[in-house]
Amino acid sequence: MELWPHGAPNAKPSSGAEGDNSTANDYEVAGKPIIRLANVSDPTITLYQPKNNPSGTAVVVFPGGGYHILAMDLEGTEVCDWLNSINITCILVKYRVPDSGPYPKSLAALQDVQRAVGIVRARAAEWHVNPNRLGVLGFSAGAHLSAALSTHFDKRVYDRVDAADEHSCRPDFSVLVYPAYISATEDTTAIDPEIRVGQRTPPAFIVQAEDDDSYVASSIAYFEGLRKAKVPAELHIYARGGHGYGLRRTDQPVTRWPELVETWLMTIEMTK
Repeated sequence: MELWPHGAPNAKPSSGAEGDNSTANDYEVAGKPIIRLANVSDPTITLYQPKNNPSGTAVVVFPGGGYHILAMDLEGTEVCDWLNSINITCILVKYRVPDSGPYPKSLAALQDVQRAVGIVRARAAEWHVNPNRLGVLGFSAGAHLSAALSTHFDKRVYDRVDAADEHSCRPDFSVLVYPAYISATEDTTAIDPEIRVGQRTPPAFIVQAEDDDSYVASSIAYFEGLRKAKVPAELHIYARGGHGYGLRRTDQPVTRWPELVETWLMTIEMTK
């Protein structure tokens, strides 16, 4: 369904048609290509429901792509397949790109995900979702977007559209996979001043590879911010793995992170 029934706020005309801009020369993950969706100007959400015994827990997924493209299969549809397999409802957000973040450079992506979480809570009964067990999961830029939403939920960054915007857009938990742009700079673990971690910031699970040089600081900075605010958090840093592996299994141990998330969700009592 469309996020914005009357068009996205402050919408900018796209420079080209929406579509996969991947080429034969792009790198693959686990021997498979990646869908790189570009020129998204009409954001949507897609509901993926478990076939059997939905747990009531739901996760809103934000693919990464540097706020330039969206890795829609690697960090989107494949993630929803996994979540459904463990009886979790998935809502995949196709947010606007390019140049839609990071906040506050642009409001667009944050507007889209605030709106998405409000819609899910507004339709919680219809979609068999417990509105108090609603989390977010993001990769790279999408993980930054998860952190931005987790620290900017008190006020919408757009004007009210309908009753869905009366519902809270605060996630109950967040999962950040190789998050980007959270540290003040690439070579410091000081947190970006726009990521304002506080006591109401939701618990977080963070996974990172140490050889992902540009973004290790982001994971550490967010974890430290949560720790200082006394917000429950779990951080896993692996020796190797690089960036952009999604949840495709390779010979690198970091790609087993979904198993750790399943355990963590039980630990924080978001699943049984």
